[in-house]
Amino acid sequence: MRAAVFQEAGQPLTIETIPDPVPAEDEVVIAVRGAGICGSDLHITQHAGITRPGTVLGHEFAGTIAALGAGVAGGWKVGDRVTALPLFPCCACEACDAHMPNLCSHGNWAGVTPERPGAYAEYVVARGSLLQAVPAGVGDNDAAMIEPLAVGHHSVARAAIRPGEAVLIIGGGPIGAAVALFARAAGAKHVVVSEPAAARRDRCGLLGATATIDPTSEDVAKRFAALAGKRPDVVFECVGAPGLLHQAVELVGLRGRVIVAGVLFEEDRLPPLTAFIKEVTIAYSQAYTERDFAAVIDALARREIDATPLHTRTVTFDELPAAFEALRGNPLECKVLIDPR
Repeated sequence: MRAAVFQEAGQPLTIETIPDPVPAEDEVVIAVRGAGICGSDLHITQHAGITRPGTVLGHEFAGTIAALGAGVAGGWKVGDRVTALPLFPCCACEACDAHMPNLCSHGNWAGVTPERPGAYAEYVVARGSLLQAVPAGVGDNDAAMIEPLAVGHHSVARAAIRPGEAVLIIGGGPIGAAVALFARAAGAKHVVVSEPAAARRDRCGLLGATATIDPTSEDVAKRFAALAGKRPDVVFECVGAPGLLHQAVELVGLRGRVIVAGVLFEEDRLPPLTAFIKEVTIAYSQAYTERDFAAVIDALARREIDATPLHTRTVTFDELPAAFEALRGNPLECKVLIDPR
């Protein structure tokens, strides 16, 4: 099969022919009909030593079942439209026992190591127990975005938003946009996105944000107060850059909640006094659970949400290396999908 392979930091992905995958007893092979480029893919390939040469990236995907391991239960058959949590949990730890495979510290993810190739390829392997059916009413593009949408859904679930609350989202990229979508669906009265790129601000408005702020030209705290009449009840940090958690704690109101959804790959500082005197709750949101995937699929199938504005374009294998590198500094793009066909 054809696949895009990471070689080393600072070098573009290479398109190569590698062996077709063969499923283990509890695995399925999925013929990829759409895969998303994630910001974490960009991060782990930016610096040497985070991921290894030979890795096929890609943990956002949907497609059809091409092959089934002998031990896969559930009545699945070749040709079924599916997506899957891109996780390979150990199934024998505290997290797995609690049905939180996203928190398994002994497992692996698709698209992070050479041992578990991801979906920048014609085929990808998934754990059979983590398959999710994609109904006929959900198109291929939406299906390929279920994973990042599930990240947003999980973040909003962690916040336990109450109807009428005021929400501030720091960062209007794919995850921030997904958080805006589900925060509005959860009943937040004000969903305000702070984002320097105008195109991303506009996109968040299409996805449920009630207002946006340009932090390069506006005072975020003053502008939010003018819009909502108070400080935020909940602040989502959806970027993963040094200093933003501190900013979120500064901005949130008394006994407010700060949800950290952005992935930071370096150390940060958080002076605790501000959080202490406001009794701020800080919670981290790591990926998703099967419930989040199911909720997103149901919302898409019922037309309760419209994720179309997230998708900015689809590229072929030949276009992928250049498109991948261009995303490192292009705020105009949101969710770029790969169609291996």
